[in-house]
Amino acid sequence: MSRNDAAPGTVTAPPGRIRRMLSHLYVQCLIAVLLGAAVGGLWPSVGADLKPLGDGFIALVKMFIAPIIFCTVVHGIASMGNARAVGRVSLKALVYFEVLTTVAMVIGLVVVNVVQPGSGLHIDLSSLSAKGLPPEATTAHEGFAAFLLATIPATLVSALTGNEILPVLLVSVLFGFGLHASGEAGLGIARGVEKFSTVLFTLIRWIMRLAPIGAFGSMAFTIGNYGLGTLRHLALLVGSFWLTALFFVLVVLGTVMRLNGLRMLPFLRYIKEELLIVLGTSSTEPVLPRMMAKLQHAGASKPVVGITLPAGYSFNLDGTAIYLTMGSVFLAQALGIHLSLTQQLAMLAVMLLTSKGAAGVTGSGFIALAATLSAVPHVPVAALALIFGVDRFMSEARALTSLVGNGVATLAVARWEGELDEERAKAVLRGEIPYTPAPAPSAVPAEPDPKETPAPTHDPVPAAR
Repeated sequence: MSRNDAAPGTVTAPPGRIRRMLSHLYVQCLIAVLLGAAVGGLWPSVGADLKPLGDGFIALVKMFIAPIIFCTVVHGIASMGNARAVGRVSLKALVYFEVLTTVAMVIGLVVVNVVQPGSGLHIDLSSLSAKGLPPEATTAHEGFAAFLLATIPATLVSALTGNEILPVLLVSVLFGFGLHASGEAGLGIARGVEKFSTVLFTLIRWIMRLAPIGAFGSMAFTIGNYGLGTLRHLALLVGSFWLTALFFVLVVLGTVMRLNGLRMLPFLRYIKEELLIVLGTSSTEPVLPRMMAKLQHAGASKPVVGITLPAGYSFNLDGTAIYLTMGSVFLAQALGIHLSLTQQLAMLAVMLLTSKGAAGVTGSGFIALAATLSAVPHVPVAALALIFGVDRFMSEARALTSLVGNGVATLAVARWEGELDEERAKAVLRGEIPYTPAPAPSAVPAEPDPKETPAPTHDPVPAAR
């Protein structure tokens, strides 16, 4: 039967509309997440074997993160008229990070003391063992001085080949200042860096087409390997953590957006594709390049985005901050260990340091919690075995909260610095100026027509004002 011969009363969607809907990345990722959950639930062994799909996608994106940060920061600083602005942006960003991280920890501390999800479990410590925990959770953790020294790479190039963001940021800032101070000699290199970044963003655009496959594999592994049945015993902890993270995003971060003349819900709609990718992969790293491009498209200047967003991946992990306070106090409650207010505040002070070493990768929050427990004598590290089985189900909330928090931080710092086009930002969030990834560069660049206005690319905002 043809489409025109359909039975009376039958409603059929136009094939063109369905194709347009399926062409959106966020729709593809949503379908992939649902299919991955179904496969993991129905065929657990098959789902657990699909882990390489998610790991492979994350590895492909991580391959480009260091050079993209390098190019963005270097070109941004080299094109700035006032080099002191970099230090001012960095200082404002760090102050914002510390304030919001502290607020997140305090909220988590209040919720876990009010809800008390661990009370009544009466776990015997002698029945717990650290044998099943990841090796990173049971090894000695570096101090603050060692953490600072680790930001200095062995060589200029090794920063771009490692797995840490802070060494890349350090080298990028120094190299950018060097080009800025070199005057005419650095102009050619700065232009080359900008053109190279265009190629990198094009490659990322191609790789992001694989995001649904990565989300499918990661979600299938999570459900297949851990199973929804593990949530029954610790449902109160997982549920209260997700609700606390949602409260932090909508109320605390929503207030920050309001104070800067913007609204949270339109911003969440604007980054819905990135949120679904993070939900599927439990990692914020795959969406870092797209977040940088989208924040620039929303009116934030390139230098502010290049400095604030990557730094936030190490210094502004709001989701991990909530997890640290809730997780540590929950374990104390489950073991019947009473923590006084003074002891909890002392743990919070330690967490302000241990949370900075947690990168935006899967499971890093769990390692940061292990570092916290090893630094304070109140709760033994072996107690982590209680929540290891459900940690993956809280990892998604940690990553989602941290991603939104870093996006809000970038817009806020850009506005405070006078480097945010507010009218453009409002128009973008309203959907009046849709985001379109940069097209692939042609093999032979055409000469620009002086009579025509060049079309905007992924970096529509001037690098500096």
